[in-house]
Amino acid sequence: MTVSGTNFGKAAHDYGTFRAGFPESIFDRLAEFDVGRPDHSVIDLGTGTGTLARGFALRGCEVIGVDPDPRMIGEARKLDQEKKVSVTYVVAKAESTGLNGGAADVVTAGQCWHWFDQPRAIAEVIRLLKPGGKLVIANFDWLPLARNVVEATEELIIRYNPDWHFGGGLGMYPQYLSNLSEAGLRDLQTFSYDMDVPYTPAAWRGRIRASAGVAALDADAVHEFDKDLAELLSARFSASVLAVPHRVFAIVAESNGR
Repeated sequence: MTVSGTNFGKAAHDYGTFRAGFPESIFDRLAEFDVGRPDHSVIDLGTGTGTLARGFALRGCEVIGVDPDPRMIGEARKLDQEKKVSVTYVVAKAESTGLNGGAADVVTAGQCWHWFDQPRAIAEVIRLLKPGGKLVIANFDWLPLARNVVEATEELIIRYNPDWHFGGGLGMYPQYLSNLSEAGLRDLQTFSYDMDVPYTPAAWRGRIRASAGVAALDADAVHEFDKDLAELLSARFSASVLAVPHRVFAIVAESNGR
């Protein structure tokens, strides 16, 4: 098999179809931090298929989604049309968006902060935010628990892609906090909570094809992996709907206006 650099764009359809977006509840929680008011201007970095961007737009925010892969933005636009909502998209990297500075009430990064050059991304966030504006770093991760479907799936991913190193996670990222503080962001706050996400076996297979560990494989390896995952699910997790445990984790930080 061949493993290449992770390329979510080639799995954009699976990503848009099967990968669970952030739950509605995260927007209610963020509202408690004065994030996502209808008059807010939001820039969503690493927007992917636009799950955060669309959620804020549905709440009346003016939203720009930024992603380096036009295929992901294409999927985002399709999903926006289904929801009858408007988001402006820009093909660019999070570290250098080309957008006007000092104009955003909120900058978000959902499920993507680990992919960025973080010092450069933080500098760009500070440039984009208004004084007192908020940065939100959010994750919505599956949880590998003893003998559950996530643990078994991660073991299979590692068989195909030994270089994949995102397995075994806790879904919480306190390591991001120090860089934010050192860059001058203030009033750092976090929250987390757990929930189950229902997947049919077919949808879980699609979700995993859109994961970093499998998206890095060549097409033949993805096909073989998917066959093995189907057999694993049939043998060990044969329920018609799988309740897959997930954890929401978010950091909210405020710009000091420098």
